[in-house]
Amino acid sequence: MLRKDLVKNFLRKDRKQILDDSQLRPLKGMVKSDIKIIADFTEYNPLHIGHLHCMNEAKNAVPDGIFTAIVPGPLERSGRGVPYIMTRYARAQAAVDLGADIVVEGPPMGIMGSGQYSLCLAKMFQALDADFIPRGYKSFTGFEVILTRIQEGYAVAPKPYRIVDLESKQVLLKGKLDEDNYVIVSFSKSMNKIGFDFKDKFMFIERIEGVSGTKIREAVQSSNFESVEEMLPRETIKILEEEMREERAPLDQVRDIEGILTRVNEAHILDLKSLALIDERTLQLFQENRPFHNLDEIIKSISRGFSRHHKNRVLSSLEAGIFKDVVHRYIENYPQTIRILNYKNKDILNEFKKRIPHRRLEICQ
Repeated sequence: MLRKDLVKNFLRKDRKQILDDSQLRPLKGMVKSDIKIIADFTEYNPLHIGHLHCMNEAKNAVPDGIFTAIVPGPLERSGRGVPYIMTRYARAQAAVDLGADIVVEGPPMGIMGSGQYSLCLAKMFQALDADFIPRGYKSFTGFEVILTRIQEGYAVAPKPYRIVDLESKQVLLKGKLDEDNYVIVSFSKSMNKIGFDFKDKFMFIERIEGVSGTKIREAVQSSNFESVEEMLPRETIKILEEEMREERAPLDQVRDIEGILTRVNEAHILDLKSLALIDERTLQLFQENRPFHNLDEIIKSISRGFSRHHKNRVLSSLEAGIFKDVVHRYIENYPQTIRILNYKNKDILNEFKKRIPHRRLEICQ
């Protein structure tokens, strides 16, 4: 199967899954185990030594816990709106091979704004009844004050050019945060919003140096893994090589261009308006400039937005064809089902089933 056909199949299958899930409500049951859950959200795109360091530090701190990796997810697009290098099933396999006990499916990040998928992830932490949440961070002067405040169970929120304590309204930091640190702050705000007590749950682990996402992507595209052997564990390289042999990777440059062009050129303007992440200015430019003949023409007609990832997110929304009201229903009831992408062994799986207060489980292998 060609990679572009693989992508089309994923989009079609995952679109139906999201539509079906938006109609469901989550079910909860009684906890039947006291084993600790370590819930770590990460994309593993692909799993590198920084991810492995965070996993090992958390597992060493809670050796009897179940390390549960939350790996997005439907539509196979990242929070930046960019296709993943490998499918979530391959990324889940890499996680288990390198030490994760359970891998569960996260939300469809590519069709959501950052606040929306942060809220979904907070709800997943709550559904898993997470005892510990490891997060990598980049240390700099002044950030420790924010970490201490969050560890004490207080929500902190990013505002334009400042970070604010939501309870005291105190400005904890002036300026902007890089992406890893921003995610931590965003999580605290989202968990506070849903009423999830995160006091003493975060495990802040300082990020290690020496990992370059750009070099890793270049190595994958050129099949030259020798250049990144110090960044990628051997298990990750092995899975990448296997996925590439089977024409399932790399996928990060593969979009359903035909589907995007058809939707932008032929869909009723009201249907385009109803799609997730489509703003009025973009809608106006689509209407004025269609028919489009290639992806570059469409990209030029997408407004810049507030995020540097906005254009890629809009492309992912056009691929998915998911309406805003469906996204809102999906978020409201998330996670409708906890989908297990992979697990270490049946003993771990059975203990996991007893531990979480969520009865609707599905194994996707």
